[in-house]
Amino acid sequence: MQLVFEAGPEGLLQSDMWKSLGVTSREGSRLALKFEEKGAIERSKVLNKGRWTYKLFTKMKLVTIKSIKSCPCIVCEALNKCFDGGQVSPLTCQLLTLWMNPIPVEQDV
Repeated sequence: MQLVFEAGPEGLLQSDMWKSLGVTSREGSRLALKFEEKGAIERSKVLNKGRWTYKLFTKMKLVTIKSIKSCPCIVCEALNKCFDGGQVSPLTCQLLTLWMNPIPVEQDV
């Protein structure tokens, strides 16, 4: 899985994955199918050097401190009471909802 993630937006040929892992083509195909079933990757059929193969693309996103530093949960006073079914719930928290799905603001040009 890390090989596909490290390939970035260009993706990784399925054949390159199984060669790098030192497994057979059949084993590599099974691995790719398992990752696809779990929703971790997307497989796209491509023609490479006159042969049909699959290119693998990660669906995982890199999480960084910058990407979560403005999360309202970090400074929330009710954090220890917050859980599904709790007094406060991430499923009904307006601040968390707004942070995850910000309302676009029109800008004057």
